[in-house]
Amino acid sequence: MDSDKESEKKMFFPIFLMGCFFLVIDGLALLMKNLFQPTFEDTGNPVNILYIFVIIIVMTVLILIIAKYWKKKVIQIIILFAIGYTAFFIFISVFSLLFSDIPTIVLSVVVAVALVAALYKYPEWYVIDLCGVIIGAGAIAIFGISLSVLLVIILLLVLAVYDAISVYKTKHMIDLADTVMDLKLPVLLVVPKIRRYSLIKETKSLKEKLADNEERDAFFMGLGDIVMPGILVVATYQSIPNGLPVALSVLAGTLFGFLVLMRFVLKGKPQAGLPLLCSGAILGYLISSYVFFGALVGLGF
Repeated sequence: MDSDKESEKKMFFPIFLMGCFFLVIDGLALLMKNLFQPTFEDTGNPVNILYIFVIIIVMTVLILIIAKYWKKKVIQIIILFAIGYTAFFIFISVFSLLFSDIPTIVLSVVVAVALVAALYKYPEWYVIDLCGVIIGAGAIAIFGISLSVLLVIILLLVLAVYDAISVYKTKHMIDLADTVMDLKLPVLLVVPKIRRYSLIKETKSLKEKLADNEERDAFFMGLGDIVMPGILVVATYQSIPNGLPVALSVLAGTLFGFLVLMRFVLKGKPQAGLPLLCSGAILGYLISSYVFFGALVGLGF
């Protein structure tokens, strides 16, 4: 019993660091949101979330099929290209604040290529985390200004159900995590539990460690687990006049969901993150909206 408590105490700092990802990525997204244009002209059109959900399903199925029937290197090329393109899009918006057109384009290309090269040549956990922070913040900012608060809430509820089914029922999300872990791609954020941890030297897959009941030397969290509730943080701040208190409350609710999630994660089995994280974010919005405004604000009806 004492050894279990001691083991849990050692997990406090890695859990704290994982929680800091929410603060850093969401904070950067709030700072960056004015740099981008909305992806959708009509932010309240329900078809928008249908597009997003279809893209998620198609990409998931595509990755699983390629991993099963073709070389995983194909997945690596596709995802690295997507990361490079997204990074270029983010950097060009940032550098445009400082430089004229030509230097902005050149710098954006150079930095995006350097990021992809680092991921390909030396995919250590801190390189992956750095890339995850950049891509995550950009994605949150872009989708947060592109969707209404109501659509974001609907999207989070749908994805929470999908995440639960894919982890506990079909278990294909575990297969997906296994694939991206093997390829060392920044679709997961990594926080080591031990000093001198190396993701590059990680040889056993997630499934193998689960089968052997072996404790993992790092915490892994899907980047989507931070991005999805983060979209509601930006959407509330964007859509609600004087909406910063509500946005911060959404973030606080997400962190509460994260703490509850970690209680289950410490038991050693993969958990669906979005049900608790999205529930916390939505709860943060509902409570703060009534506390600060006396009604559900920003919903568009």
